[in-house]
Amino acid sequence: MRPIALRHRRFLNHFLLLIPLLVSLTGCATNPVSGSQDFVLMSEAEEIRLGRKYHQQILKEMPLYENRKLAAYVEQVGQRMARSSDRPNLKFRFTLLDNPQVNAFALPGGYIYINRGLLAYLNSEAELAAVLGHEIGHVTARHSVRRQSASTVTGLAGAILQAATGVQGSGDLFNVLGKAVLSGYGREYELESDRLGARYLARAGYDPQAMIGVIGVLKNQELFEKQRAREEGREPRAYHGVFATHPRNDQRLQEVVNEANQLKVRGTPRIARGEFLSYFDGLAFGDSAADGIVLKGRFLHKPLDFGLNFPSDWTIENRPDRLTAVSPQQKAYLEVRVEKIKGNLSTLQYLQENFKKVRNGRNLTIAGRQAYSATTQLNTKSGKRTARLVVVYDGGQAFLFVGLTRKNDELNRYDKAFLQIARSYHKLSPEEKKLARGLHIEVRTVKAGTRFATLARRSSIPKHAEAQLRLLNDLYPNGEPVPGKKMKIVH
Repeated sequence: MRPIALRHRRFLNHFLLLIPLLVSLTGCATNPVSGSQDFVLMSEAEEIRLGRKYHQQILKEMPLYENRKLAAYVEQVGQRMARSSDRPNLKFRFTLLDNPQVNAFALPGGYIYINRGLLAYLNSEAELAAVLGHEIGHVTARHSVRRQSASTVTGLAGAILQAATGVQGSGDLFNVLGKAVLSGYGREYELESDRLGARYLARAGYDPQAMIGVIGVLKNQELFEKQRAREEGREPRAYHGVFATHPRNDQRLQEVVNEANQLKVRGTPRIARGEFLSYFDGLAFGDSAADGIVLKGRFLHKPLDFGLNFPSDWTIENRPDRLTAVSPQQKAYLEVRVEKIKGNLSTLQYLQENFKKVRNGRNLTIAGRQAYSATTQLNTKSGKRTARLVVVYDGGQAFLFVGLTRKNDELNRYDKAFLQIARSYHKLSPEEKKLARGLHIEVRTVKAGTRFATLARRSSIPKHAEAQLRLLNDLYPNGEPVPGKKMKIVH
């Protein structure tokens, strides 16, 4: 959770200013892959210029994963694939983002991004090459510029932000822009990227079937994500290159990937599982320490030095611009936001600045800090609801708690929980600061008798530990570790 929402708005506002320019650049251009003429909204020079401009903006907005060795390895594999692409003279750049969401995306002009959250679920260099090859395919085929309307460019802006942050249509920002098309470019373009990615795999010395394998890994992760989303009452977040059908049952996908089998790989196809896993010791898993860590019934934020306690059966989700907590059956919802205090506003004035009518107010002291509690009426999709408000001032920051119930007559039932969560605000203890470092992956050799159920009981993963360990090791839904092989655990 970081106070960055306004920066993202500025990013998208700048992007939208370019739409008239993009629309004016209509014309025909030669497709680098097919050689045919495409009706596009921008020239290749403009495509490269646009990518360069927004690459710089993304570097300002989205945190890089601070592991130079791993980032260099991703760049190395990406460049190997790029040299085998249909645009070998285009300068590609590969960037590893510090984001737990399972995603990768591409900007026009050769800028490729992969989240560490996706990287964690891969198990070989060939699988990494397949993901990067798929994104390279979007660039070489110029998918982002073959769209033929200004609304498509708007969708690209939303897709960039959503892929990088994991935010899905949350709030007025996306209502204005139109829902981001993170489901991808459509089945035909996604299949074309899979076909091109498989072709580049073969040219680069990898087995093109790695494309099928990695899509299977990501499909399993998507199935699990949908299960979690149903439990948590939210929309699932899945990598855009995955279709509704599992790859082993997708005949069309099998056909386009198998076309690459006609290209002979010299010698033994490169898989490089051991080398790939050697980079994984210490890889962050789940929430970043910079954004705060969700544990069982707790949220710990080391950079801002605060912690919160929640009912053990509530689902906590750490989003880029806010923290949310939902009760069982989604009957109650609490949101926590952080922003700088403007001027010399009192806690009451702060609430009055942000909400139309503040009622039932009273001063509080929470962890020795000035605070204020009140109620207000909010318009929601379900109608007007009475909301519990609490604001805590600490170190020039305002910590705002907003609690709502699905039914208006249930506030009294959950109001005590809302207040207890806000009152649990505290500075981190030395032990909590250690825990706030977050979860990390460790690679170890499997011993005889190792079972995921045992590993899950010892794991610090807060929910679905057994399923997540299987997914991390491509043994979902019911595989078991093989003695003597390397595997990933989380601690």
